[in-house]
Amino acid sequence: MSLAALGPSLKALPDAVPPRWQVAMRTAVRDAAELCRRLNLPPEYEAAAERAGRRFPVFAPLSYIARMRPGDPHDPLLRQVLPMAEEEADVPGFVADPLSEATAERAPGLLHKYRGRALLVTTGACAIHCRYCFRRNYPYDELPRGMDEWAPALETIAADSSIEEIILSGGDPLTLSDARLSILADRLAAIGHLRRLRIHTRLPVVIPERVCDELLAWLAGGVVGRVDNSSYVGQGARPSYTQRRPWTSIVVVHANHPAELDDAVAAALARLAGAGVLLLNQAVLLRGVNDDAGVLARLSQRLIECRVAPYYLHQLDRVAGAAHFEVPESRGRQLIEELRRRLPSYAVPRYVRETPGQPHKELLA
Repeated sequence: MSLAALGPSLKALPDAVPPRWQVAMRTAVRDAAELCRRLNLPPEYEAAAERAGRRFPVFAPLSYIARMRPGDPHDPLLRQVLPMAEEEADVPGFVADPLSEATAERAPGLLHKYRGRALLVTTGACAIHCRYCFRRNYPYDELPRGMDEWAPALETIAADSSIEEIILSGGDPLTLSDARLSILADRLAAIGHLRRLRIHTRLPVVIPERVCDELLAWLAGGVVGRVDNSSYVGQGARPSYTQRRPWTSIVVVHANHPAELDDAVAAALARLAGAGVLLLNQAVLLRGVNDDAGVLARLSQRLIECRVAPYYLHQLDRVAGAAHFEVPESRGRQLIEELRRRLPSYAVPRYVRETPGQPHKELLA
């Protein structure tokens, strides 16, 4: 396959007017002290948050902060983004690269862990900095930048006919513009053996405005409204469906608590479902956030209401700085058993753990 014939570089495609979701990212809180003050936290939390935030900075959109309870340092949404003094502890077994992803890299930005699917780490940018993130130490500065630099990864995918599914991850791939993502999707679509495109993203949950017409256009199989192959119409243009891509589109969102799924998020998820996108959720079992059967049951019920299948409940990846979130596996199994008693089977997520070098995730319950 010739990559040269598959369209322009990702460089030099600015949006004429910043979309609302980009404005939401630009106005996000990036300072630990400001986050504490906005939520009227006791003074002692501010100093600890500033110290821990030096290693892994705060990033929290205003719309997400608005769902938190002011004055409550134990709010389950706040706990996911607030730097804590416990992050500075050196805990045995908690390391910088808990999944040994460096050993799975087949080309810059391309990880191949499991048969039949490969993952592109498209960007280091996120719309929120989750304190338990297993890639908080990933070398994002080594990722390819322009489309030309992605050629080795695309050529590796094209040369391996066993790869039927591509996962776009990060960071968060939906922090990239739709023009750039559409070009990347065009190039992937030219690889004949690809059958599924999966996107792992937090954006529809933390910034629901990200689910816009342009996103739905390329994700559902069309080309984002472009006059030709090198210019982008920009915000306000109606998307055009000038071709169909030969794959199923899957979006895996990430919600850990039912309070994250407000009406705006539900509307965004409904738009994705209405465009024919298969929606799944992966949560992480987190101490002080969702290690409670009632909370997990409400999360699953709310996800089903939003037309999202509860897919995975992950055991915490043991990344340095996140030990205070860990829940014992025995407790996780108890929680799943309680969910089975409360919910229909389709609403009970698989409780899993990822172990480096294994051919698949380990099913814990």
